[in-house]
Amino acid sequence: MNTKQKAYIALIITSIVWGTTWVAMKFGVRQLPALELAAIRQFIAGSLFVVFFLLRKEKMPSLKQLRQLFILSIFTFVLANGLSTWSLAFIPSGLGALIGALYPLSVVIIEFFFYNNKNITKLTVAGILLGITGIGFVFYENAFHAHPAGYVFGLILAVIAMLAWSYSSIIIARNKVKTNPYFGMGWQMVFGSSMMLVMSLIDGKNIPISQIPLQGWLAIAYLIAAGSILAIIAFIYSMKHLAPPIASLYAYVNPIVAILIGTTWLDEKLTFNIIAGTIITLIGVYLVNKSFKKQAAEAALADADGM
Repeated sequence: MNTKQKAYIALIITSIVWGTTWVAMKFGVRQLPALELAAIRQFIAGSLFVVFFLLRKEKMPSLKQLRQLFILSIFTFVLANGLSTWSLAFIPSGLGALIGALYPLSVVIIEFFFYNNKNITKLTVAGILLGITGIGFVFYENAFHAHPAGYVFGLILAVIAMLAWSYSSIIIARNKVKTNPYFGMGWQMVFGSSMMLVMSLIDGKNIPISQIPLQGWLAIAYLIAAGSILAIIAFIYSMKHLAPPIASLYAYVNPIVAILIGTTWLDEKLTFNIIAGTIITLIGVYLVNKSFKKQAAEAALADADGM
């Protein structure tokens, strides 16, 4: 099997596994507090990465690199992963995954307002409008059903998590940390889990480790093995060996997997409006990504002509 075939397998693993982790997180927050779940998951997974590379004599990140990784961990693992996990205590896993898939749209908006990036094309605008419309379909569907207490709070958490992931993507693109990406990811998990543990203690809803039920540990074990190790390794591998347009396809598959499995295993409702909203949203995300790639290709061509 050659490298490209392995990369496609890695892409398939990323696409499916990260979709299932939304359902696993939803199942997990039924067993123990969300922040405690996220903290335990990330601490164990991060420690495994860090110890593995230390045993392999990997060079320790410098103080500057550790500082960069710490800042990234706030956005990537505390706000993005931690708050998205917390949001699932109040909203369906499919909805959480769909909101998470909006991050390319918010990247455009953040860069427009805060980084003076005015390169927004008609295609970009069309994608943003479609994304908002699709989410509107899903919200409309949910607006006429009874919701558990905290539903709006869950939506707010999910949106903040998505914005944090968007901002971390911008930081990574503009300030690359020159260290082994897997080793760096491990340090981010350790830093992030430590902060989430403090947050869970302040929240006062954490439970003693000995009182976590077996189902909770099973959810944690799956999230560590599948979501925090297997899928991350597969994701980084696919990003290294496939063209960006291909490697980014996972973003369109995750919400679909989460919605289908959530409907089957967690009895989350699936209606025409939710299906239509999901399709419209993903088309919007696709158009925004396409506009990104078109601008990048034009910029590369301009650079080549100027040489």
